[in-house]
Amino acid sequence: MDKNTENQSAEATAEETAQAPETAEAPEVEEAAEQQQPQQPDPLEEAQKALKDKEKDFLYLRAEYDNFRRRSAKEKTEAYSKAKADAAIAFLPVYDNLERALQHGTEDTAFLQGVEMTMNQLKQVLESLDIHPIDAVGQPFDPNLHNAVMHIEDPELGENVVAACFQTGFKMGDKVIRFAMVQVAN
Repeated sequence: MDKNTENQSAEATAEETAQAPETAEAPEVEEAAEQQQPQQPDPLEEAQKALKDKEKDFLYLRAEYDNFRRRSAKEKTEAYSKAKADAAIAFLPVYDNLERALQHGTEDTAFLQGVEMTMNQLKQVLESLDIHPIDAVGQPFDPNLHNAVMHIEDPELGENVVAACFQTGFKMGDKVIRFAMVQVAN
């Protein structure tokens, strides 16, 4: 039995030494396990982060809408101006023909008066659309306003001065919708 007692005491000592390190290491193992486990996120912090994300998305959407609104308004204005210019360009040959009729002259005063009235009415309509004729004769030649189709030597006129206008040019605001067809001196 002595052997049994020795075996039991040896087993008890082995168990104590085996348990002693476990109990000594147990707090360190628990702390390491706590550090490895993710902590539960604070619901308030999550809500604040989500709110900031939504605010940022809202600001981007608002800026995008403002840009869209401005771009649409600009495109609408440009489309209106272009349509107005295109419509006026379609009527300019009528203006040219009435101008030729007035220059030709006639002895029939009623006919002449009717052509003058029609021309005045057309001029009023063009002016109401902010479309004005370009002054040409006697003005310095400007390639941004005039289209030179002929050249003449005339000592009475200065250099690069418009001597004659063959076709009246028109501007809508600052934009030229038809260049004046002119003869340039010297």
